[in-house]
Amino acid sequence: MDTVEVLPQLHMFRFPIGQAYVWRDGADLTLIDAGDVHAAGAIEGALRRLGLDPGRIRRIVLTHGHRDHYGAAQELADRHGSEILAHRADAPYVRGEEPVPDPVLHDWERPLYTHALTVPEAPPTRVDQELEDGDELSFGGGARVVHSPGHTPGSIGVHLPGHGVLFTGDSVAGVGRVMQGVFNTDHAQARSSFRRLAALAPSVTCFGHGDPLTIDAPAVLRAAAG
Repeated sequence: MDTVEVLPQLHMFRFPIGQAYVWRDGADLTLIDAGDVHAAGAIEGALRRLGLDPGRIRRIVLTHGHRDHYGAAQELADRHGSEILAHRADAPYVRGEEPVPDPVLHDWERPLYTHALTVPEAPPTRVDQELEDGDELSFGGGARVVHSPGHTPGSIGVHLPGHGVLFTGDSVAGVGRVMQGVFNTDHAQARSSFRRLAALAPSVTCFGHGDPLTIDAPAVLRAAAG
């Protein structure tokens, strides 16, 4: 797993498939996503190498209910007393109460999707707080939940307006170029969500897959969203 500094208080953890982020408010930590089921130890080790205490993980915010994003959340939360948050519409998938909806795949996506299925299954995971659009979370000076359906029904972005930072989850991707994320359950919703996220005009954009966008982010997002 690679660790990449995005900002002094923001780091990215890159896994073989996907990534997660840690935001620091003083000593308190917030994870945005949690990698796959095997990622807990790697995340803890990376935090310690950064001089941070995993015991200060206060919350784990899940951008959506796919196993490469919530796989290690339960283990980390149980070890460190963290709260797990997810949108109301995806909470049943995270808890294992309902199957995750199948994506509507373009032909070119099928080989990529086969590779994505190599991520190990995640266990049923508790959700301590179900989120709604517009909810304010107590980190980053007031993080805002931005419901971004289309990839999954309960996909969210997490916007830190005071810092100009946006976490898009898989609604937007940055692999090679900035584009609408893949493996969507509703393509029209996904396009609309991309435009809504781009309209926030963040100066730093952190994707579920791909390198963070830190240069000309508002213009790049607007152009990609169309």
